[in-house]
Amino acid sequence: MERVLLNVLREPRYRKLFSAQVVALLGTGLLTVALGLLAYDLAGADAGAVLGTALTIKMVAYVGVAPIIAALVNRLPKKAVLIGADLIRLGVALILPFITDVWQIYLLVFILQSASATFTPAFQSLIPVVLPDERDYTKALSLSRLAYDLEALVSPLLAAALLTLIDFYRLFVGTAIGFAASATLVLATRFPPRIPIASPGSVWHRTTLGVRIFARTPSLRFLMAMNLVVGAGTALVLVNTVVYARDVFALDNSSLAVALACYGAGSLTVALNVPRLVERLGDRRLMLLGAAVSSAAVLGAIAMTAAATAGWAGAWWVLLPLWLLIGAGNSMISTPSSRLLM
Repeated sequence: MERVLLNVLREPRYRKLFSAQVVALLGTGLLTVALGLLAYDLAGADAGAVLGTALTIKMVAYVGVAPIIAALVNRLPKKAVLIGADLIRLGVALILPFITDVWQIYLLVFILQSASATFTPAFQSLIPVVLPDERDYTKALSLSRLAYDLEALVSPLLAAALLTLIDFYRLFVGTAIGFAASATLVLATRFPPRIPIASPGSVWHRTTLGVRIFARTPSLRFLMAMNLVVGAGTALVLVNTVVYARDVFALDNSSLAVALACYGAGSLTVALNVPRLVERLGDRRLMLLGAAVSSAAVLGAIAMTAAATAGWAGAWWVLLPLWLLIGAGNSMISTPSSRLLM
């Protein structure tokens, strides 16, 4: 199956764009680890609250800012939009190691995620242009999802290896290199002379179109309920892992990356087997199973936290498989979710 998916990389324009996505994702993965350690460095045991607020700001940027920005830049050259977003993210990554107050994390996360919310739809709108065949387009979507799952595994492992040699502040340099490489690859890509402009109409029409479609589509409402489960599990992992690793269990910086890698391993394992799982269970049953697995693991994490607080030394070795299960459950929901929109 993976070999069939890789066939779309024979198209040189898509190959460069996909490579740009991969290196940017690796940079973002290093940023996730480094940001957690930075929050702990600034706030100590309150790092969970800091990361929780930062995650909320991230969601506000995606949900609130993304439709507005996408509508505003819809008629701008796609290459300029992509490169501009990468350069903004590069600048934020270089500034983050020098901040001294928590509020600066919030401001820079908002800017970073607003740039990412600009990059992602612009990138996705180019895929059907460079791959007009519907089957190739579907393969590209699957390959893109696989890239996200691989990043969730590879980036934390890479961060764990790097943290044995350097301090976490230098991980931000790796993030900047990823965004710089992404911008370079986009610059080297020859775009079609004319790219169709989607969603014609006023800025207000384009900004509110998604909400109006959501309101009248039952499958999207089901998808929203499933995404709430994904959001709960993801928030637990992203917000509290650094607190567990550094404060509750008093482990070193690399332990954060190892825990995040377990989450990524669960996600990747499921993603590679989704075609067979969907064939046996169907989309909705698989997603409901994923919701049950992820929810059970979250409840297990709550019990594990109580045991760790009571002084149980083995709680860390329970956390790692729980993170793997949350990753697996979330992938059961996220990977087949795009099929509901077909």
